[in-house]
Amino acid sequence: MEYQSTRNKNLTARSTEAVLQGLAPDGGLYVTARLEDFDWQGTLSLSALGMAKKILGFLLPDFRDMGKLVQAAYEGKFETEELTPLVPVGDQYVLELFRGPTSAFKDVALSMLPQLITAAREQEGVTDQILILTATSGDTGKAALAGFRDVPGTGIIVFYPAGGVSAVQKKQMVSQEGGNVCVCAVEGNFDDTQTGVKEIFSRGIDQNCGVRLSSANSINIGRLAPQVVYYFKAYSDLMKLGRIRLGEPVDFVVPTGNFGDILAGYFAKKMGLPVGRLVCASNQNDVLTDFLATGTYDRRRPFYRTISPSMDILVSSNLERLLWLLCRREEEVAGYMRDLKEKGVYTVSKELLSGLQADFAWGCCSEEETKATIGKVWQEQGYLMDTHTAVAWKVACETRGEAPAVVLSTASPYKFPAAVLSALGETPDADEFRVMYRLNELTGVPIPHGLATLERKPELHRHCIGKEQMADFVLERVSF
Repeated sequence: MEYQSTRNKNLTARSTEAVLQGLAPDGGLYVTARLEDFDWQGTLSLSALGMAKKILGFLLPDFRDMGKLVQAAYEGKFETEELTPLVPVGDQYVLELFRGPTSAFKDVALSMLPQLITAAREQEGVTDQILILTATSGDTGKAALAGFRDVPGTGIIVFYPAGGVSAVQKKQMVSQEGGNVCVCAVEGNFDDTQTGVKEIFSRGIDQNCGVRLSSANSINIGRLAPQVVYYFKAYSDLMKLGRIRLGEPVDFVVPTGNFGDILAGYFAKKMGLPVGRLVCASNQNDVLTDFLATGTYDRRRPFYRTISPSMDILVSSNLERLLWLLCRREEEVAGYMRDLKEKGVYTVSKELLSGLQADFAWGCCSEEETKATIGKVWQEQGYLMDTHTAVAWKVACETRGEAPAVVLSTASPYKFPAAVLSALGETPDADEFRVMYRLNELTGVPIPHGLATLERKPELHRHCIGKEQMADFVLERVSF
C-alpha cells in the first residue's frame, strides 16, 4: 500500500517511511486511497489485540511482525484487555477510550506509535536519532511523553499552550520523567503551537543536525491508524450485546477539534464497517460545525478557552485528508490549504460539500449546555462523564436517528475535575487536586491510578516561550 502527499501525488512513501517522516516534504499529509478489499466481517470476531493486528497490518503493510508490535504496545498497559470497553448509558452507548495509562483516548494510538517508529527506523536502516515534535491541546502531550519515554534512538519535545490546558493535564506533562523528554509552554493557543510545529517541519531544520524530525500528532498516519481499531471493537461489542445484527448501521458521535478521531471512523467506513452517520460534535469553537453545514472553512473568528480545552482548535489538520479522500485532486486540496494559510478561509466545491454531508452530521454545544449535560446524565443515569464526552452526548441527543448511537468518550472526568464538580452543583476549590478528591468523595467513581498519585510528583519542566521562539528552542535541544 503506497502513501502519497495530499498536495502532490508524486511525493510517495512506503508506510514505514510515512510513519518516520510524519509530514510529507511539501507540508501535505500522507494518505492512501486503497481502503477497500478489507475482511471487515472476519475482523469482528477477533479479540481487541487481534483486531489491532489485522487492521494495522492492512493499513501499514510494510511493517514486519505487526502482531509482536501490537502485543508490546498494549499488553498489560490498559485497565482491561478489551482496551476500549463499550458501556450502555440509558438508551445510548459510551465507548470508553480513556482506560489507558494517561486516562485519555490518545493512549490507544500513542502506545502503538513508539513501536511503529522504532520498527520503521530499523527497517529503513536509519541511524539518526528520531526527534518527535508534538503540539498538544492537553491529552496528546502526556500520552506521547509516556509512550516515547526513554525509547532508544528517539527524543521528544512537546509544546502546549500556556494557560490552555487543565491543571491536571499540565501537571501530567511537566512532571514527566525520562532522559529523552522535554516539555515547553507556548504563549498563545493550540493553533499557534500546531502552526509552529508545522513550520519547523517545512524549514527542514533537522538537516545536518544528526536527527530526523517526526510527529506524534495525528498528522502522522502512524498515530491515526490505531484509532480505526476501536470503531470495529465498538461494532463487535454491539453485536455481542444483541443490539445489532451483522450489516446494520451504527452512528458514532465524536467530540473533535483536530478531526483525527472522527476521520478514523471514516477510514473504518471505507474499509467496509457499516458505519451510519459520523456526527462531528464541537464546543464553542464551532468552526467544524459551520464548515460541514456551509462548505466554508473560516478560522477568522474569536478563539474561546473552554472547559473542554482539547477541542479548543480553529485549524483542524486532519480535515485535509478527508478533502483529498473525497475529491482525489491534489491541486484542489493544495489550493484550499494555501487559502487557509494566506487568507484564513476557503470554500469547497458544491460536489465536495455534497460528499461531506452524505457521511457526516454535526452539532455544537455551549459551555452551559456542557455543564448541564454532565449534571443531568449523572442524576438520571449515575454515569460520570468529562467535559468533552458531555459535548458529544448533548449533540447525540439532538441528532438522534434510527440507528443505535455510540458516543466516544475521550477522557476521564478526573482530568477536568473542577469543571465536572461545578457541573454537579458544587463550588470547586482553587486546588484542582483537592477538587479531584472531593469529586471522588461525592460520586464514588474511582480515580485512575496515574492521576491519584500525580499531586506528589515534582515539576521537572518549566520552559515557557513565545511562539516565534519555537524553532530556536528545538535547535538548542536536538542532541539532548
